[in-house]
Amino acid sequence: MNLIEVTNVSKTFGKGEAAAKVLNNISLDVRHGEFVSLMGASGSGKSTLLYLIGGLDRDFDGTIKVCGKDITKMKERELSKLRLETIGFIFQFYNLVQNLSVEDNILLPELTKGRSRAELKKDLDEILEITGLSDKRESMPNELSGGQQQRTAVARAVIASPQLILADEATGNLDSVSGEEIMKLFARINKEKNITILQVTHSEECAAYGTRTVRLANGQIV
Repeated sequence: MNLIEVTNVSKTFGKGEAAAKVLNNISLDVRHGEFVSLMGASGSGKSTLLYLIGGLDRDFDGTIKVCGKDITKMKERELSKLRLETIGFIFQFYNLVQNLSVEDNILLPELTKGRSRAELKKDLDEILEITGLSDKRESMPNELSGGQQQRTAVARAVIASPQLILADEATGNLDSVSGEEIMKLFARINKEKNITILQVTHSEECAAYGTRTVRLANGQIV
């Protein structure tokens, strides 16, 4: 079953003479349970494609389906619900709330949905163990290394049990050892929780952790 279906998608930035076509008639399917690495040089369109799939940018030509739903036809409220319930986002910058502990950062999205701490306890304990943060649960972000902050961001994305994780250069701000830890974590989450992962990376080492690599050049899949 395809979790992502991108069909004849094109994306242009700017208008008139200043227009630049970043994606040119791209089609891509990602099956449920895959861990796909999207690679390409800077400016190849890989992050743009990821943002379109996540519904963060809706100005494009073509069709994108996520979990069988055509996001091109969705109202903003429907799309927000799909993102909230189905997709976990992980970015290069950790986007942690600085005055909240590790535990509270991880729980924040689920608490805002109305779930209680009591019903989240089992999931929280499990994800803290998987991410190796059990002994850091009360720590504040400024007490953590970059790798630990990114693992907190991963835990926050995973605790909701999304069907899909979209990761944009998740190791971009990390040293090689911390980056390797994050990649091993992604591989474990993909395998144990059967969460589909689509990651954008410029690193061959990081891409190798995926089950398939898709390469972009000049706005097209090569």
